[in-house]
Amino acid sequence: MGVGPPPLARLIRAFRSDVLSGNPAPALSAGLTSGLGLLVAQVAFAAFIFSGPLSPYSSQGVGLVLFGNFAACLIMALASGYRGVIAGLSPALVIGMAVFGSSMEAQGDVLFVTVSGALILTAVVTGVSCLLLGRFRLANLFRFVPYPVSAGFVAGIGGAVCLAAMSLMGAEVHWSRIPELADALWLWGPGVAYGFALYLAMKRWGNALIVPVSVALAVGGYHLALAGLGISGDDARTMGLLLTGTADGNLWPALSAGDILRVEWVALAGQIPNMLALITVAFICVVMNIAGLEVATNEELDWNREFKACGLASTLAGVGGGTVATIVVPASLRSKLFGASTPLTGIVAALVIGIALFVGDGVLELVPSPLVGGILVFAGLGMLDEGLVRSYQRLSRSEFGIIVLIFVAINAFGLLEGVGVGMLATLVFFAVRLSRVNPIESRFTARQRRSSKARSVPERAILADEGDRVHAYRLRGYIFFGSASPLAERLRESLGDPTRPLCLLLDFTQVSGFDFSAANLLGRVLQAATGAGVQVALSAPPELFRAGLARDLPASVFAQFVVEDNVDRALERCEETVVEAWKANAAKTDDQRAALLERAADDLERYLELQIDFEALIEELAPWLEPHDHPAGETIADTGAETGLYLLVSGRASAFDAAGARIYQYAPGDAVWPTGAPEERVTAVVADEPCRTMVLTPPIRHRLEANRAELALKLYRHLLAERLQTEANDAKQ
Repeated sequence: MGVGPPPLARLIRAFRSDVLSGNPAPALSAGLTSGLGLLVAQVAFAAFIFSGPLSPYSSQGVGLVLFGNFAACLIMALASGYRGVIAGLSPALVIGMAVFGSSMEAQGDVLFVTVSGALILTAVVTGVSCLLLGRFRLANLFRFVPYPVSAGFVAGIGGAVCLAAMSLMGAEVHWSRIPELADALWLWGPGVAYGFALYLAMKRWGNALIVPVSVALAVGGYHLALAGLGISGDDARTMGLLLTGTADGNLWPALSAGDILRVEWVALAGQIPNMLALITVAFICVVMNIAGLEVATNEELDWNREFKACGLASTLAGVGGGTVATIVVPASLRSKLFGASTPLTGIVAALVIGIALFVGDGVLELVPSPLVGGILVFAGLGMLDEGLVRSYQRLSRSEFGIIVLIFVAINAFGLLEGVGVGMLATLVFFAVRLSRVNPIESRFTARQRRSSKARSVPERAILADEGDRVHAYRLRGYIFFGSASPLAERLRESLGDPTRPLCLLLDFTQVSGFDFSAANLLGRVLQAATGAGVQVALSAPPELFRAGLARDLPASVFAQFVVEDNVDRALERCEETVVEAWKANAAKTDDQRAALLERAADDLERYLELQIDFEALIEELAPWLEPHDHPAGETIADTGAETGLYLLVSGRASAFDAAGARIYQYAPGDAVWPTGAPEERVTAVVADEPCRTMVLTPPIRHRLEANRAELALKLYRHLLAERLQTEANDAKQ
């Protein structure tokens, strides 16, 4: 059997087809605009990450970020299942990356090399983790990250990015220094104004050219203003109004092989908590961006393939001296809107970034510092809009409260603390929500529902009067400590009723599992019920729950529990408890027995009439019937060839479905119909005790209809009366 071409050959073939196609213009246009937009944003992000004590290495930092963006965009274009995907550094990761430089105990070249090592190591670990998750097809597990947690991270980081942008532009946002903001308005005002204007313009029109065109206009206008004020380029850089180049020549490679010897390993080890927090946020970004791309494009993506593509991109970017990158949803969606769903789009965007990467840092010296702050404000506002504004319109107030809590925690205490608060709040919210799910699916008594056991007329009358003393609960779902508490309280209330139940039945058929606390709590309630003289019946309990009860309860208590495989058998045992209790009380007084006889008189009369008619019919049909004796456990009838009509003369037999559950029980005077009829669920009828039947085989039945039509009609009339009587009894139950 032949095999298809290898993946690399398929990619080359697809790429050549795109290049040689008659109309590559959409891919070139979408790739160029996406590349320019990414370039502006990535330079701003890098300038912020490598600010403060790392500002002397800002150009090298831009080189790290741009190379990571270049490598990720190129690899994602070739490996992703979405044609036209664009990748880049997510603004959600910027704050976490900037933490390294501000919290690391090192200086100068050692600080830059160690921070770069932390960023590269984070990219590699994130990439390898994504690769493994995709390789072992575990990526779909991350589809279930709660939306409030993801939105809270986005909103919190968006707020932190806006605050960081203000700090980068020389304005410290703190309640104690609010009056000083007005004095520094000329520093931060232009950047904030540009960021808001860009955000509103993109929200209003959404054109991909808005960002690069606005940047070009802002740079041109800024330099004209400097010239009008008589400020030279060097003076502007000295005053911090323009970025300062710090690299000689190209922006990449920013590190050399010998730089690894200057890494401060102790300081790097101290950043492990921050690195883990950054990796966590990176995973959230990967998940959110894949999910967001699915929603935006209305396409079903292969999450395992996308995880592998993101993992390969981040790993190779990190190994090459770059940083982690993820899917950029707006730019990737733009590819589809432009009709440029082809890998060529991502390749063109990567080439735009690559050209800037190797041109050198001379271009960076033309970038105004407020522009960088404005781009950060624009990115932060976008995340606030997505995380707070849109979530307020979509979510309930309680879920939105979690988002606000995470937002406040990140901006008040830090990213790592915000992650912890978010996880804790989600767990608490989940536990509270789950505890509100009633584990009781339904409740019934033996008066409302009877077992399939065939009972005498007096027993049916007893259950009609005393059936309410069986309290049965059908449970459902996973029962844990939160939902077990209201269940236990409900059972305690049942035990405290003025008419205490004789039997407490718990049906676990629909229960998927228990935790230890729930099992322990229910065990104590059931022990108290047994101590109060209530018979406890358990239907289909999970094996772990049953074993836990046997281990934790006294053996004398557990031995009194009735444990059955299905609810019908458990209900039958409860009915026996009620009947026996009535008989024990009735033996002390004749009034109860007289009252029972009075209530059951009519039913008993009809039953006796049916039995008399049945015995007379059997005597009249004797020449046509074949007697059969069945020992206990023998199959009387099963699915297959029609064997005839069985008239049960003595003993009892049960009808079972395909799952082995008893549907009903036959008693003397009943007709055992052939099994396998479409309207019947019965697959087998088995003798519960030694039985005797009279069988009317199909050939004999045909002869009876032909020669004794009146007798056949009498038989059918009896069978119909029996069926109607059975339905009437079921209706009463």
